[in-house]
Amino acid sequence: MSFILELWKFLRVRKKFWLLPIILMMVVFGGLIVLVQGSAVAPFIYTIF
Repeated sequence: MSFILELWKFLRVRKKFWLLPIILMMVVFGGLIVLVQGSAVAPFIYTIF
């Protein structure tokens, strides 16, 4: 949790708010890969991309 707070402080102090959507998309895609990796839904996810 401290990593997230430090990241937020960095983004706020350095005015790097444009990085926030990039980081969020990386987290979403990472979570999607972890959740779908061994399931029956995997072939359908791969066809989207």
